[in-house]
Amino acid sequence: MSTAIDNFTKKLHDNLEAVEDRAKSLKESIQSAPKKTQAEIQSKLDEAKTKLDAKKQEFDEYRAKLKTQFEEKESEVKSSVEEWKTSREVKKLEHRADKAEDYAATATLLAIATIEEAEKATLEAIAARLDAEAAAANT
Repeated sequence: MSTAIDNFTKKLHDNLEAVEDRAKSLKESIQSAPKKTQAEIQSKLDEAKTKLDAKKQEFDEYRAKLKTQFEEKESEVKSSVEEWKTSREVKKLEHRADKAEDYAATATLLAIATIEEAEKATLEAIAARLDAEAAAANT
């Protein structure tokens, strides 16, 4: 394999490991939530909100970039790519490869952001359920 492919797959592998780590963390958080007190859950929720607020602009940029990249990809006509291959237009094919790699990286980073949002949403749901159960117990 070429160095460019090796570098790309290494970077993608690292990003996917980060996604896997975040998913495991979310799973552990969900599994341990029923054993936590309302205060502990609220503390984790506040921490998740602060973390997301700090990264909100970054996540919005990933979403916007991914949308733009998707639109560019859609406009790239398959027949053009075949022409580039046939006429050996290396620069155009390399540019297309660079854009495809960037799209994959952005999609992976957005997956990490989505997992963080899922963690916050899950903690909010658990906190809401605890509020409802506490109110029902007091009636």
